[in-house]
Amino acid sequence: MLNIALFGPPGAGKGTQSKKLLEKYNLTYISTGDMLRSEIVEGSDLGMKAKSIIEQGGLVNDELIIQLIEKKINTNPGSKGILFDGFPRTTVQAYVLEGLMLKLNTSLNCMISLEVPEKELIGRLLLRAKVSGRADDNLEVIKTRLKEYENKTKPVADFYAKKHKYYPLNGVGDIDEIFENIVKVVEQTKSVSQTNIVLLGKPGAGKGTQGNLLAKEFGLVYISTGKMMRQEIKDGTEIGRLAKPYMDKGEIVPDEIPIQLIERKINENPNAKGFTFKGFPRTLIQAYIMDGLLQRVNMSVSAMIDMKIPTLEAIKRLSARGRTEKARPYDANAELIVNRLEQYKEKTNPVIEYYKNQGKYFSIRAEGDEKEVFESLEKKVEDILHESY
Repeated sequence: MLNIALFGPPGAGKGTQSKKLLEKYNLTYISTGDMLRSEIVEGSDLGMKAKSIIEQGGLVNDELIIQLIEKKINTNPGSKGILFDGFPRTTVQAYVLEGLMLKLNTSLNCMISLEVPEKELIGRLLLRAKVSGRADDNLEVIKTRLKEYENKTKPVADFYAKKHKYYPLNGVGDIDEIFENIVKVVEQTKSVSQTNIVLLGKPGAGKGTQGNLLAKEFGLVYISTGKMMRQEIKDGTEIGRLAKPYMDKGEIVPDEIPIQLIERKINENPNAKGFTFKGFPRTLIQAYIMDGLLQRVNMSVSAMIDMKIPTLEAIKRLSARGRTEKARPYDANAELIVNRLEQYKEKTNPVIEYYKNQGKYFSIRAEGDEKEVFESLEKKVEDILHESY
């Protein structure tokens, strides 16, 4: 999804530019001001509660605002994204929006601020008052609203600046030129959106081989928790010492171990276009952990791809690997192999359901030679990315 917040003081021209953005990108329009005025006209309970606050230039409480926003989003399930006009207006609302975006399995791409001098704003709003007859556009209320903006809303800029998502633009001048500058920012933020693919599948499905190929093809960073833990064991580190008993038996290691390794890998690659994850998440709890790890760096899982092979094929592949130099300790005998497959079914199937419920589950047949499987995987990822926008 493409999610944009159009920011700026009252009278900056957000409504005008919003119309042009909606036409270009086919987004769901969230204007808290418009929605509140509509509720007031309809005479709803929410509208009556908001009426006196708006007429005095104050801010309606966050609970009512969120009810309106969720109502609007739920009536547009096929939306390509969301354009927020007039929200968030406080740092509290910024945190609320972060939670709302996480609930929708997406994030805000950018906050674009239209910068206009106060004298120009007052002139625009007084002119609008004559044209529209809006009760909240008299001089006294205008000054109150601008003061509210300065005191409560301006800090929101700092919130998004720290996330590298804040883009101030000159809001004075030709409308079309301002719009062209807005579009440049939107396209820029679209192009840097990260792609994060989780590869799941039975042990022996070929996730390691295909994960490496996928990362190289799409310019992603490959993260294999198993590979990293084996290196820690080889290096004799404290993490390796803790992981070894679990790895030897092919069991799931305590969550704090992969968390440390994944965080380290992400931090080592701050400019990555995204990541391919193999071996994590393997449990439902780890799926929640993954969301938290990525959310900390303003990312989310783009898709989970299930590499499907029959159980018998998995046993054959693991047994064959056990007779090569690539053998793992848990390939040593049939009992260990069966134990891994049973663990996969018990622990990882709920992860599949988790991503299905988010609309992020995809699958391919992972039988056949390496090239055939990768062609299927590559096409699937290309289709996923195409649908993203």
